[in-house]
Amino acid sequence: MAETLAIAGDDAGPILQADGALDALESEAIHIFREVAGEFDRPVILFSGGKDSTLLLHLAIKAFWPAPVPFALLHVDTGHNFPEVIEFRDKVVAQHGLRLEVAAVQDWIDDGRLTERPDGTRNPLQTVPLLDSITAHKFDAVFGGGRRDEERARAKERIFSLRNAFGQWEPRRQRPELWNLYNGRHRPGEHVRVFPLSNWTELDVWHYIERENIELPAIYYAHQREVYLRDGMWLAEGPWGGPRDGETLINKTVRYRTVGDGSCTGAVESTAATIAEVIAEVAASRLTERGATRADDRMSEAAMEDRKREGYF
Repeated sequence: MAETLAIAGDDAGPILQADGALDALESEAIHIFREVAGEFDRPVILFSGGKDSTLLLHLAIKAFWPAPVPFALLHVDTGHNFPEVIEFRDKVVAQHGLRLEVAAVQDWIDDGRLTERPDGTRNPLQTVPLLDSITAHKFDAVFGGGRRDEERARAKERIFSLRNAFGQWEPRRQRPELWNLYNGRHRPGEHVRVFPLSNWTELDVWHYIERENIELPAIYYAHQREVYLRDGMWLAEGPWGGPRDGETLINKTVRYRTVGDGSCTGAVESTAATIAEVIAEVAASRLTERGATRADDRMSEAAMEDRKREGYF
């Protein structure tokens, strides 16, 4: 059954986040950005236009203001993104005068480096374009918006996550991070993934978005959309495909908790049209955003960990 998010009532417990906690999370993230700027030669920020990467960019702008952000942005574009998110991505890039590198999965399919999957989803196909782009641009630090509360494999992640020369994550080679000391040393050909939002939760993210008045794509808020039910998830029709036999398009009021490849990103039934209403919903939910809305994470118990070992985000 698809998830329906309810507005928290008076008995739902406190849902307000103390400014002091947000200040501490912000300070840690800004420290990490500045640490990377001092340690690495060619960092890049993964930016898709989703809420976590938008928050990441907001923190990077704060970290170096009034100077410009000293890093490029990289988006591994599956070609199956929601148009509202791509429009928002391009608007933000133009607004801040940033440099965006786009690695289009379609280009890798067209020249034979990748083959389309039978199920049509392109999320797992992002790994090769990502690693090829890191190598081609000689990026030595790659910022991502991953958080430890999202999924069990990400809960194991260090803030500075060493990747070998093949872009793979090796648990035994990860370093301790005591007293906020980060070890960015790496051999030629290796790089480090950096996760400034590691200690944030989905609720922290939304409280901070509210406090900082951060703009997001409209699909994060309640809207009307034609969707169909598959495996307990409300999916939208698009270039990636549509309903199969026995599946019917229905117009519903929904929103997205996370955005990605449209073929495997589900919406949730919701009437939350404001940030305050979204915060109330998230506070009441007992499912993580990926667990509730990402079909690619349901392929196996270790789906995310397997992809990380191959070089995924």
